[in-house]
Amino acid sequence: MSLTESAAVDVARSASLASRQLAILPNAARNEALTALHAALDKNRDAILAANAKDVEAATRDANSGGLSHSVLKRLDLSRPGKYDDMLEGILSVRDLDDPVGKVTMRTLLDEGLSLERVSCPIGVLLIIFEARPEVIANIAALAIKSGNAAILKGGKESMESFVAIANVVSDAIAGSRVPVSSIQLVKTRDVVSSLLAQDSHINLVIPRGSNDLVRYVKENTKIPVLGHADGLCSAYIHSDANVDTAVKVIVDSKTDYPAACNALETLLVHEDTLASIFPAVSKALLEKGVSLRCDEASRDALLKVLPAEKAAQVQLASETDYNTEFLDLVLAVKTVPATNPPHTAVEAAIAHINAHSSGHTDIILTETREAANAFTSGIDSAGVFWNASSRFADGMRYGFGTEVGISTNKIHSRGPVGLEGLTIYKYLIRGQGHGAGDYHDGPGGRKYLHKSLSLEGSL
Repeated sequence: MSLTESAAVDVARSASLASRQLAILPNAARNEALTALHAALDKNRDAILAANAKDVEAATRDANSGGLSHSVLKRLDLSRPGKYDDMLEGILSVRDLDDPVGKVTMRTLLDEGLSLERVSCPIGVLLIIFEARPEVIANIAALAIKSGNAAILKGGKESMESFVAIANVVSDAIAGSRVPVSSIQLVKTRDVVSSLLAQDSHINLVIPRGSNDLVRYVKENTKIPVLGHADGLCSAYIHSDANVDTAVKVIVDSKTDYPAACNALETLLVHEDTLASIFPAVSKALLEKGVSLRCDEASRDALLKVLPAEKAAQVQLASETDYNTEFLDLVLAVKTVPATNPPHTAVEAAIAHINAHSSGHTDIILTETREAANAFTSGIDSAGVFWNASSRFADGMRYGFGTEVGISTNKIHSRGPVGLEGLTIYKYLIRGQGHGAGDYHDGPGGRKYLHKSLSLEGSL
């Protein structure tokens, strides 16, 4: 890894050259680099956490003065229980995955002696622009190296001490391997982003990780393809037949396990028939965790009938904007879905609301009916749709991807948590024996295509 203040064009050009060398390195060489990376970060844990503590101290002052959101502060802190170990585990998990490069995903016999293959290959050069989240450096370094991509990383000023400490450790680890040092570069120059976004001849994909404003800025200021999500407006719908214990556990986990995460729950839709039964149980559990509820009139009135006076202050009337807000905090918007006959139209109403307000990240349904679940999972237009499971499962490590480079809500080649597979594209290989396209025609002496599907096993 290089810590550089070079001009954007030089950074992008060197990354492009490194990506070509990295793409042809054998899997064993890439894995050796990841082993070294893991060992170096583990060995230098104390120094990195000390640097991170400086960032957290400064960010805490900014958050207390209103200059920084508390959700960013939470994302910044590497000392949170398990966070550093998760970062290290992610590197080894990525290392131990199958090589994503060179996989044959289609094989066709066009004619005798003429074959076609579709083979996975690296995208090339990734530009990752991120706020807070210092563990992103290790996550992306591991994913980029394993997938044969070079990466340019630009972090936010609020976590520069952490970035520099991690970058120096990673730089030493990579320098001792066969991976080119310029494969992973961390740029420090403050105003370099706009210049990097102009390097469409060298950079192949931009991945913004941060606020809605950051993602929007990137999308509006580059010709390079962008993989990212603007918000994590995750919703849950409690259907009339939901199991109360399941609903309580799933909703509480979705909202309170890590409220600052993009896969945390922000809107709760409740079937009208649950207002006097399941919904109060869910609400009481949320209120005990310190969650404030912003309810429509029907759900608020139902709660005020059963809540003790000291909890009533945590229940407020919702505004329409609350259903379009990513709170990233212990705040949850609640809306009632009217009871209908037949009941499946209530599911359709929930689907319509979510598709109108959702950011396409992750949405969940609580129901005991497969028919309702199938209607919901088919109708919701999001990257993740879950049945009786927490939205917090929308995560690369939990999906078994090792870790992730980000979450994509775009409808492109990769959607949801983006791991190794999302960082590869493909090329078509044809092997022939002097074949010419002009040989294939309907006239005399013309050849005919076979277009015969072949097994993906073995080699041609």
